[in-house]
Amino acid sequence: MKLVSAWLRIPFWQRVLAGFVLGALAGWIFGHSAETWFEPLGTLYVTLIKMIAVPLVFFAVMNAIGSLHGQKSVMALSGRTFLWFGITAALAVGVGLLVGWVLQPGHGLTGLTVAPDYKVREVPSPLQVLLDIVPANPFKALSDGKILQVIVFAGLVGFALVKLGERVAGLRKLVGEASDTMVQVTRFVLEMTPLGTFGLIASLVGAYGFEKLLPLGTFVLALYLACAIHIVFVYGSLVALHGLNPIKFFRGAAPGMQVAFVASSSFAAMPAAIRSVTHNLGVDKDYAAFAVPLGASIKMDGCGAIYPALTSMFVAQYFGLHLEPTQYLIILIASVLGSFGTAGVPGTAIVMVTLVLSAAGLPLEGIGYLVAIDRVLDMMRTMTNVTGQMLVPVLVAKETGMLDRDVYEAASSNLGVAEGEKAEVRAVRDAG
Repeated sequence: MKLVSAWLRIPFWQRVLAGFVLGALAGWIFGHSAETWFEPLGTLYVTLIKMIAVPLVFFAVMNAIGSLHGQKSVMALSGRTFLWFGITAALAVGVGLLVGWVLQPGHGLTGLTVAPDYKVREVPSPLQVLLDIVPANPFKALSDGKILQVIVFAGLVGFALVKLGERVAGLRKLVGEASDTMVQVTRFVLEMTPLGTFGLIASLVGAYGFEKLLPLGTFVLALYLACAIHIVFVYGSLVALHGLNPIKFFRGAAPGMQVAFVASSSFAAMPAAIRSVTHNLGVDKDYAAFAVPLGASIKMDGCGAIYPALTSMFVAQYFGLHLEPTQYLIILIASVLGSFGTAGVPGTAIVMVTLVLSAAGLPLEGIGYLVAIDRVLDMMRTMTNVTGQMLVPVLVAKETGMLDRDVYEAASSNLGVAEGEKAEVRAVRDAG
């Protein structure tokens, strides 16, 4: 027990970093066999996180809708949230195009082969996407893990609880208790992150090595650079313009960013993201329970904005095509609207690139060249997605008075800050 206690006293980000470094080392040493030995550990971790995501969202959204009623208009909060989703997505497209124009990742490449498992994805119509967000069977939506459908159903139940008032006071209390229980389960599961990181990174390094990355090294560099610029400079500037310290934001958001990077899934990172914005950054927990899951479904700055924009530049350069000003505009509009329009569609990044390339009249074969390295690209894309999914609730909470400034200023990089510790933070600051 002393060993476990000593391990848990180490800051969360340091434990995850240790898992990352050791995993990379193990993958390099064991080579391809690392995939066989260590991938099950990473798979188990991702499965555990996915296990808690749906019930966490279901109870949290029901509880949040009831609690937000009377505090702030849900519609007004939704409007602000969607506005910032759109603004940051447009900025992300601009960053992707700029980096693609400067680094020219498609120039000088010859003889690339399409990945054997690549198939052109069919982009659903806007009407079909709209129809698909309403669950025909809410229990099936819960079992299939369709988060957007779960949010819609849970929201309707939450509104019903508000409408019925005192007649369902006991049920409302039970929903709140279930939400708190799932938060505690989330804390238990997230303690597995360092081990999961070790397994995921070891299997990734062992499977890929360097031979798969070298031919497209410039594109990998361009994507990582574009995402880093967007996270540090765009997100950091927006935080600063709201009168908040960007360093505090990144410190508090670090756990969610780390989980996103190693798990390559916005839904898998969602529990860590919710706890990061509430416990580390001081966002009202009821608003966060609504905004973060919504962002995990439709807020995709990495997959839905930077990646399609950069891929468009790559494809045009590889095939020697000149992009017209109207095509740049089409890429911008298709990326921003498409990220909302493909909400909940599996394989969002590939669907988004298919949509944008089709709209801009660029060859779809270019996507197939990148599929072989998609897992490496997805790590940084997803971290960008999740950082944006945490940023917007912070901005909106600051604008609407739903941000606890004391908790934000004492931003921690851990996930275990309890409500009592929040009170202690405020008491110390008030006394000092």
